Amino acid sequence: MADSGEARPEAITVRNDFALERYRYVLQQIHAVNENAHRFLAIYQTLATALVTAALALFVGYRKWDLAPATARGGVIGLLTLATMVAAFTGTLIVMGALAWLDYRNEECDITDEVVGPGFRKRPRPGNFLRWYETYVLLFILVSVITMWVLAALFLLPAMR
Repeated sequence: MADSGEARPEAITVRNDFALERYRYVLQQIHAVNENAHRFLAIYQTLATALVTAALALFVGYRKWDLAPATARGGVIGLLTLATMVAAFTGTLIVMGALAWLDYRNEECDITDEVVGPGFRKRPRPGNFLRWYETYVLLFILVSVITMWVLAALFLLPAMR
């Protein structure tokens, strides 16, 4: 049978069904990426609070526990280093999530351009990062880590002599 250049109705139906299922999957992934950023922030807040609480407990109790000041200072620095590592890991997960979101949104636009028509959905612009909540989550993490270290350097560590 010669190819007339036109797709059979069955092929068009299969293609559209496939595109619809892929579109649903992409939307589900976009939703999951958005939820993950909140989960990562909650994990960071929980772990950072626990580690800073442990550092403060060490600061308050090191004399009662008969720990040498140098050992206690090392413990506080170690706990703050762990908090910093948690922050770095969380920040990495959030940045990777934002990159995945961009990729999924572009795929969503590819599907709608092909099935619905070009320009149906505007492509995401990385230049709009000031409107993304991930930007402010990252800023919060950065500011909180800097604040932890500054407060420790100004108040806790000098008092542990």
